[in-house]
Amino acid sequence: MLHVLEHSLLETARLLPFLYLTYLVMEFLEHRWGEKAGRLMGRAGRFGPLVGGLLGIVPQCGFSAAAAGLYAGRVISLGTLLAVFLSTSDEMLPILISYRTPAATVLGILGIKVVIAVAAGMAADLVFRRRPREEAIGDLCGHDHCHCEGGNLFLAALRHTASIAVFLLLFTVAIHLALHLAGEDLLARFLGSSPMLGVLLAALVGLVPNCAGSVAITTLYLDGILSFGAMMAGLLVSTGIGLLMLARVDRNRREALGIAALLLAVGIVCGGALDLLGVAL
Repeated sequence: MLHVLEHSLLETARLLPFLYLTYLVMEFLEHRWGEKAGRLMGRAGRFGPLVGGLLGIVPQCGFSAAAAGLYAGRVISLGTLLAVFLSTSDEMLPILISYRTPAATVLGILGIKVVIAVAAGMAADLVFRRRPREEAIGDLCGHDHCHCEGGNLFLAALRHTASIAVFLLLFTVAIHLALHLAGEDLLARFLGSSPMLGVLLAALVGLVPNCAGSVAITTLYLDGILSFGAMMAGLLVSTGIGLLMLARVDRNRREALGIAALLLAVGIVCGGALDLLGVAL
């Protein structure tokens, strides 16, 4: 146990500088462009899914929550909301950067997410009629839901880094302990026993309405336990607090559940298809 704890502490400590620098950039982008991005999506019209898919890859704290509020206020379409949710990276990007993943791999993952997000969003707008615009919900910046307010970018980035580092440490300890007790081969065989098993499990984990899901999924992929398709399934479904925000602000709870089910279906189908096609980065 001491060996596992020591190894996990060292592994997490090596990631801290990269995590902090990544979150510092993310905080700058959010404070500089967060509200402008929301207004841009609202004015995009039929090109909303394209704009939402491109903006969603910027891992801004609370951005998916802002999109949920814009949809509840009927400022954006279902397709635009779906595109934002599918392209949102949540904590994926900081983890990939902190693990020093090659830039080509990172850009490839982001590119695939954007293509799937835009295609699914446009298809949703074609299938489902655009609902009439109602009075928009005020103050949709989303900062109140991620506690990033205060204006100090350095402290906000430090809070994010500390929060993720604690979870990452606990998750790393759990993974190393599980591998030590059960054996890495056994866990790999369990997830690889069926091509769809890892995809289904990752997609369900992605529904967890916080950063834990994307951190776990990305880490398992980087450790070679999850396939590329399984990782993509989980990250497509992962919206941070977006789904939680949607359930809170949308008066139609059945609609919120339907959107969650649609999101899950897209993640499973696309993740499974990527594995069947042998796509890997």
